[in-house]
Amino acid sequence: MENARDPRQHINEEPRDDFQDVAVGFGAMFGFMFIVFLVAVVVKFNIS
Repeated sequence: MENARDPRQHINEEPRDDFQDVAVGFGAMFGFMFIVFLVAVVVKFNIS
């Protein structure tokens, strides 16, 4: 490989579905934040 930065040499090197990656990441982060929210609500309810 003469020129490692030539994009023509890297066609479909690692094909990915960017939309699915973003959707899964968004869903995972939303789920994590929702769990944090529920824990905070339960703690607040128990304190008062």
